[in-house]
Amino acid sequence: MDLFKQLEYRGMVKDVSDLELAKQLLNEQKIKFYVGYDPTGESLTVGHLVQIVRMLYLQKHGHTPVVLIGGGTGLIGDPRETSERSLLTLEKSLENAQKIENQIKGLIKGNVEFVNNYEWLSKIDLISFLRDYGKHFSVSYMLHKDTVQKRLESGISYTEFSYMILQSIDWLNLYQNRDVKIQFGGSDQWGNLTSGLELIRRVLGKNDAVGLSSPLLLKADGTKFGKSESGALWLDKELTSPYELYQYFLNSSDTDIEQFLKLLTLIEQDEIEAILETHREKPELRHAQKVLARAVVELVHGKEELETALQVTDALFSGEFDGLTKSAYKTLESVIDVVRFNGESLIELVVKSKLASSNREAREFISNGAISIQGEKITDSMYNVGETSKAFDTYAIIRRGKKKYALIVF
Repeated sequence: MDLFKQLEYRGMVKDVSDLELAKQLLNEQKIKFYVGYDPTGESLTVGHLVQIVRMLYLQKHGHTPVVLIGGGTGLIGDPRETSERSLLTLEKSLENAQKIENQIKGLIKGNVEFVNNYEWLSKIDLISFLRDYGKHFSVSYMLHKDTVQKRLESGISYTEFSYMILQSIDWLNLYQNRDVKIQFGGSDQWGNLTSGLELIRRVLGKNDAVGLSSPLLLKADGTKFGKSESGALWLDKELTSPYELYQYFLNSSDTDIEQFLKLLTLIEQDEIEAILETHREKPELRHAQKVLARAVVELVHGKEELETALQVTDALFSGEFDGLTKSAYKTLESVIDVVRFNGESLIELVVKSKLASSNREAREFISNGAISIQGEKITDSMYNVGETSKAFDTYAIIRRGKKKYALIVF
């Protein structure tokens, strides 16, 4: 199966500006293509993985990704469907841009190029912008773009209205100066992609540039992909831990699992089909979800962080915490109830850890042998907690029975 058909199989193709040319460029040549990211935040989210995996997949097949960080366009803001964006300061836009560039560099290595559109957009004066670029865009053409149409009733500023011209300049710049043949984006970016193609056509005439979009990734119930109960799922492990990321995909529904495997991993078709077949035989074992969760966490955070996520998952499932690494204990701090030890008595600590509702109940649990710390059963209510054995001189698990526990941090 050729590369373009593989992209179709994986659900990575929605709109194509020139189907035959796209097939030729992807199947028969080795070309440069680009994906752009505006630095609206300090980190990318799980939703951005679709384009990152696409870049990795094309890179794997010999093409060169060019990652455009929108230090310039981030100052303007791609129009949302609902309301105006809050404008970033130059300092914040460039700071976020550097963080996102570093994040993507951790995910895409080898044959890849990085550019920041602030380098060329910041050098265009107003008169040149209007004469050299604005002249090529009719107001009626711009008004017909979907995002603009959805904002006409609520209102859209000239600042955001002009965003498509800036992104079109990016496309022209990369096509002229870096020989970039294809721009990829989500289907919500199709208007911007075609505007760039229009600018290239008007400035250069006949060309071999192609725009290609992919469907927005939604879950089977129609809700937005990449959201948890606590909000967005970030690729920065300080904002969303590898364990949380693992749990999110481990709990994917059966109806979502096939498209997630195709869009968010580099697993090839034959293996995906085998994974799904095994899963269909015994769906209760969640085989496909486990493969997906492992693949995504290893892609984003590496093998070591995956092992930590698996350790924590196994410990919480089994109730056995022996042998955890320091990193696993650190993850536990954000997962289970934490009690910071400040010289409390055992009774006070049992109550503080919510394993008992009162001092009387705590004494009763202790005397009945229901309380243990680091696997050692404690029956003396006068036990000195400060002398307990500690993992890495910092952590201890306090437990009531088998399934109720908390983490003591000394």
